[in-house]
Amino acid sequence: MSADVIIRVEGVTKVYTMGEEKVHALRGITLDIVRGTYVSIMGPSGSGKSTLFNMIGGLDRPSDGEVIMEGFRFGELSSGQMAWIRCHKVGFIFQSFNLIPSMTALDNVAIARIFSGLTPAQARRDAAGSLEQVGLGNRMDHLPSELSGGQQQRVAIARAIVNRPEVILADEPTGNLDLRTGEDIINLLGKMKMDLNITVIFVTHERDIAYHTRRIIRLRDGRVVADEPVPDGLFLEAERTLAAAAAAKAAPAQPNGGRSLGAPSADARRAAVAP
Repeated sequence: MSADVIIRVEGVTKVYTMGEEKVHALRGITLDIVRGTYVSIMGPSGSGKSTLFNMIGGLDRPSDGEVIMEGFRFGELSSGQMAWIRCHKVGFIFQSFNLIPSMTALDNVAIARIFSGLTPAQARRDAAGSLEQVGLGNRMDHLPSELSGGQQQRVAIARAIVNRPEVILADEPTGNLDLRTGEDIINLLGKMKMDLNITVIFVTHERDIAYHTRRIIRLRDGRVVADEPVPDGLFLEAERTLAAAAAAKAAPAQPNGGRSLGAPSADARRAAVAP
């Protein structure tokens, strides 16, 4: 495997048995992920993108084929060795945040360091540093219920990066967020990729979100139907479109004879993102 390839997926299939029926979730997926890139896996519901996410993250095992990360062949590893990979090599971010409700933001992040073998004091020190990195230095002692959706997702990102993994896997991380907050999360993931030289793999069904990454792998019916770089023009337009939509959503309503101005017209929206 090339030194620049951090993940290789070789002929991976996944078949689930449901009663007498067999469901083919993945049908011979082969692809490479280059170190330090920002990649999206895109497809409609049922395309196999979440199953592929689980394979790359070692959360599930393929029916056939192999996943290799930095020389580790997942099929040859024990469950304990796979747990070590998930703890030290991969950081996970999910749509539903997956925070422990009874624990503060600091402890939700520190628990990942404790699982990696640190003492509670060391873990809390590192967790505080990660929360500072994602802009939550003043929210460390808050419970998840005391945080907004965007803040909860930032806690999840802090937890994902606290062990300094090689790869971040993000499964629809903006799905429960509004446009403005979603933009913040996308930009934050891009910043983490740059600052920490982490490979980011982003699962989404939204085209405008995928255009914020630099490569799109498109799945349909368990197969790769396209694997292509995001052209610079589309990447920049996605940045402007999301920023304009978020700004419009955040802007206060303006008086107009006592009536709402309403949503901008299609022409106005196009003008807002024109080069």
